[in-house]
Amino acid sequence: MGKRGTLAAREGATPQAFIARGNSMCAELKEKLDRLASDSMEPEERKRLMDDVRGQIDRVKKERDRMIGYLAAETADIDEIETRFREIERVNKKKFHIVPPAPANAQIDYMEKKARHFARGLSVCKIFWVFFLGSVLGVYIERIWCMVRYGFYEPRVASIYGPFNPVYGIGAAVLTVALYRFRNRSPMLSFVFGAIVGSAVEYMCSWVQEIVFGSASWDYSMKPFNLNGRICLLYSVYWGVLGVLWIKELYPRMAALVLKIPNRIGRPLSAVLAVVLAADLLLTGAIVIRWMNRVKGEPPRTAVGEFFDEHYPDERLEKRFSNLEFVSDAPE
Repeated sequence: MGKRGTLAAREGATPQAFIARGNSMCAELKEKLDRLASDSMEPEERKRLMDDVRGQIDRVKKERDRMIGYLAAETADIDEIETRFREIERVNKKKFHIVPPAPANAQIDYMEKKARHFARGLSVCKIFWVFFLGSVLGVYIERIWCMVRYGFYEPRVASIYGPFNPVYGIGAAVLTVALYRFRNRSPMLSFVFGAIVGSAVEYMCSWVQEIVFGSASWDYSMKPFNLNGRICLLYSVYWGVLGVLWIKELYPRMAALVLKIPNRIGRPLSAVLAVVLAADLLLTGAIVIRWMNRVKGEPPRTAVGEFFDEHYPDERLEKRFSNLEFVSDAPE
């Protein structure tokens, strides 16, 4: 804020100077417009005056736009400073908490910088850990939600081994990348961008699943304000709320957890987990494709297909992926 304010003052763009200069230029323009409104001018003189007024209007508009830019920058800085202060104040309040408050994002930024952590900022390692932890935690959160709301247990996984669902991981990673710049800003920005980005991710995941695997894990066709049954207004609002909860509550907790991983093992551990997760998801994709073809009545054409049929029968996969349904006609 200080640099922008100093620059504005040095360029004579302070509010007082802007108002005085604007009043002067507008008064001059009004006088010229009065002259143009009269019929006592020669054509050449009128043309020169019109060109002069046109150029002066452009200069006034540029001056206005520059001042709007300064004010927008100052507003953003003030919002960030106020938000950072309130979050640090919230964390430091001495009162009883059933659940300890999440660390302020400003504290996470400081600790990552101080430790020169391997996963600081929006590094590749940070995004991977967000994806990995999101893939795991999302499964358990939805399991609990399913038990509380519907009273029955579902795996809610999307991998043949391990408690992984990359949809949650992708959502967590994309939300982090999209909302990271707003981590120290007011919650409304996180809500708006969370709704937009989350809905886009949900739509894309649904489309890819249907195109590649000929299956669908959710359908909002019966809900109002839906788009091709892939997203709907209600869940877009949920994504907005999740955006705020994510960047203000869940992400800082996750980042604090990742901060506990020592630098000396951080990168090797990230590489090993990435290989394991990639292998699991690739195997899952191959098994589901074979399952899809088996449902269509196609016999195995390779030894791998025979192995999948023997070790991953329909009963096992239906139990593992209980909320997956194949669709007969995938869109073009």
